[in-house]
Amino acid sequence: MTSLLEKAFDVASRLPTLEQNIVARMVLEEIESENKWDHLFSESEGTLAQLAQEALQDYAQGKTTKLDPDTM
Repeated sequence: MTSLLEKAFDVASRLPTLEQNIVARMVLEEIESENKWDHLFSESEGTLAQLAQEALQDYAQGKTTKLDPDTM
């Protein structure tokens, strides 16, 4: 465990029970969300590679348009 995480848990451990549970729920939800996104991206790696290849082909064939940052 890093010293920063240890410090955070130490500070959180001094909070009232309700606030400790809120912090714990937030941490667990964040970890779960990160795991979900990691899993989704790992499953879509082939699809993303195919889309990237198609985009490069479109660019090479002059089928793309430069984005204007002022219109975004």
